[in-house]
Amino acid sequence: MSKIFDSMFNFNGPMDADAEFIPLITPEEEETMNNQDFPEELAILPLRNNVLFPGVVIPITVGRDKSLKLIQEANEGSKIIGVLSQKNSAEERPEFADMHEVGTVAQIVRLLKMPDGSSTVIIQGKRRFRLETPVQSEPYFKAKVSYFKEAKFPEGDEEFNAIIDTMKDLALRIIKDSPNIPSEAQFAIKNIESPTFLLNFISSNMNADVTQKQEMLEESDLKTRAMKVLEHLTAEAQALEMRNEIQTRVKQDLDKQQREYYLHQQMRTIQDELGGNPQEEEFKRMQERAEKKKWNKKVSEIFLKELQKVERMNPQSAEYTVQLNYLDLLLELPWGEYSKDNLNIKRAAKILDRDHYGLEKVKERILEYLAVLKLKKDMKSPILCFYGPPGVGKTSLGKSIAESLGREYVRMSLGGVHDESEIRGHRKTYIGAMPGRVIQNIKKAKSSNPVFVLDEIDKLGRSNHGDPSSALLEVLDPEQNTEFYDNYVETEYDLSNVLFIATANDLSTIQGPLRDRMEIIEVNGYTVEEKIEIAKQHLIPKQLGNHGVKKNQFSISRKLLEFVVEEYTAESGVRGLDKIISKLVRNRAKQIALEEEYVIKLNLEHIKKVLGPGRGRTKYNNNDVAGVVTGLAWTSVGGDILFIESLVTKGKGKLTLTGNLGDVMKESAVIALEYLKAHADWFGLKQEVFENHNVHIHVPEGATPKDGPSAGITMLTSLASLFTQRKVKKYLAMTGEITLRGEVLPVGGIKEKILAAKRAKIKEIILCEKNRQDVEEIKEDYLKGLTFHFVTNMKEVLDIALLETKVKNPVSID
Repeated sequence: MSKIFDSMFNFNGPMDADAEFIPLITPEEEETMNNQDFPEELAILPLRNNVLFPGVVIPITVGRDKSLKLIQEANEGSKIIGVLSQKNSAEERPEFADMHEVGTVAQIVRLLKMPDGSSTVIIQGKRRFRLETPVQSEPYFKAKVSYFKEAKFPEGDEEFNAIIDTMKDLALRIIKDSPNIPSEAQFAIKNIESPTFLLNFISSNMNADVTQKQEMLEESDLKTRAMKVLEHLTAEAQALEMRNEIQTRVKQDLDKQQREYYLHQQMRTIQDELGGNPQEEEFKRMQERAEKKKWNKKVSEIFLKELQKVERMNPQSAEYTVQLNYLDLLLELPWGEYSKDNLNIKRAAKILDRDHYGLEKVKERILEYLAVLKLKKDMKSPILCFYGPPGVGKTSLGKSIAESLGREYVRMSLGGVHDESEIRGHRKTYIGAMPGRVIQNIKKAKSSNPVFVLDEIDKLGRSNHGDPSSALLEVLDPEQNTEFYDNYVETEYDLSNVLFIATANDLSTIQGPLRDRMEIIEVNGYTVEEKIEIAKQHLIPKQLGNHGVKKNQFSISRKLLEFVVEEYTAESGVRGLDKIISKLVRNRAKQIALEEEYVIKLNLEHIKKVLGPGRGRTKYNNNDVAGVVTGLAWTSVGGDILFIESLVTKGKGKLTLTGNLGDVMKESAVIALEYLKAHADWFGLKQEVFENHNVHIHVPEGATPKDGPSAGITMLTSLASLFTQRKVKKYLAMTGEITLRGEVLPVGGIKEKILAAKRAKIKEIILCEKNRQDVEEIKEDYLKGLTFHFVTNMKEVLDIALLETKVKNPVSID
């Protein structure tokens, strides 16, 4: 009941001295009110967050247009309105369905204009009514109502009298114990003569929600209503007693803490006299460590200032531990401490070749960096970003670089990080505050120039706690990271000597400014031959060691390794291949442990038994069907081939696309069809052919999402083959974007696509002329057996791809 009588005693609206504001009524006035006649049709005022009871006076702030119109008209007329409480107080524009059916007739006592321009109306409840029939909703609500016959106070009922007396006592006790209720409220309670009005008065002003008050208003039986009010007051009194008890207990605890503080101060003084204060010893050790640090004057001043502060603190306080942890961090950070670089370029090249097969361009760029560092000595570290599919060795490259340089190696995984504080740290005033992960890893490295791998930088998240990718902008900018600011450290830390290496699978999800700060180095997928070498040199020895199998107990031929790669893996990297080899080695370990007979050298039958039937890669199909063309695609696990299939049926020129295609790929299909229509004369086709036939283009596998513009020329070739029924050249694949003007545009992922073409036994590839440079950068070994056709327009594509020969069983399209 902490809000009891607020409307009576905390109402601050301006009132004249002679205002008709009468909060209390006599039994005679109550009798007159119950016998008063009211109109059958009332203007209805929806009331939010309150319920009006008969006899009670409450002030209401009026803001809604309908309500203002109603109050103004009623105030100028009879001053009689009906008040209904809303079911949902958040509803700004209620209808009759949004109001309770039982309400109270009210008389406008006073209408006040407030200084802020709003209106406040003081109303007094008269009699309860029930809503019968809505009459109007505009310009305000009006309805027909029926009135309740108010029950009279049962004077001879001793139980009812006892309930009323108990209710009054409880209300007085709540007023006395609550600091938020003025003591004058006791005067109002004591001077109410009518038990019925006392019940209404307390029901209106007690601390209950609208639903509870509405239930009490609707309750016609006075004794039942009185029991509900009594129950609520009892619960409120108990809660108030509990709150007061807690406050008393807290005050006692504070007094106890203060007493303990003085005792600790006395103990400290005694210990100072006797010597051997443990805190003093710890501060002395910190001071000695600080004198050996290579930090600058600014950091030294901060440390001394914070040390003096903690010396004055009570060791039992929570802030003491926070401050001590902060000083420990300052001492443990490697300020100005650098490991000496081993700039032997030949040694670095050997380490990179030992740990990674292939990746020639990547190794060359790393050696260039080391060479410049050797010549210039003080070069600011660039930010390298290794970009490529999973499992190609991006993360392990960082470890090899650290070993070749002789630097410490730290790795921070950014996948799923969505809180800026993970990068910049929390302010040390917060409970559980920690420095950011950048500073934590520098502390772990114990060197200010480690090789720092930021793994999965493309998978940074974003949330209402800030954008961590934006926080990384300062970390990865050589011009700014000399003064990197961590919120916990509260001073700048020099990161300019750190060699940051980021890894990513998808550049499109990296924020533009962050991508601009990094040098992107593409780490391409491996050919089948490279995977075989990696398996023999790295994966098999690693798995034999992991599973306790000796070299003379397991062997697999190069030919079978090639079979395993082609039939059981579909990726650019070697992570999946590593798992397959692990499975084969585990099986051999089981045979050895069970003392079963086995052949050291694996055979095809044994591999199929352990690994099951191979899934195989997508292979080239024949060219006997019109409208089926082989395209090249880039996926998250490397390159692959896909087939564009098209079919024509009688219809009205409708184009249907299936295969889980994205918007860009759908647009390529539309462009291809429209271009073919515009140049139908090349093939002797009439426009009526397109108007009288429906075209369906499908790209298997339907469950795999596909998007991008690189299938444009493939779709055009498919449609041209379909309408002419001409064969597509054998063992031919293609990739390229098309425009309405007939141009062929370059696309990405060329190396992965070429590797996929080789795996599928493709012999000829059509590419955009501007992709010639991408092909020239690929090692010649990868290109053996392939013929490239570089084109600039779509007519060249069709001249190369389409043969004059018709397909088997051609369909007549006219």
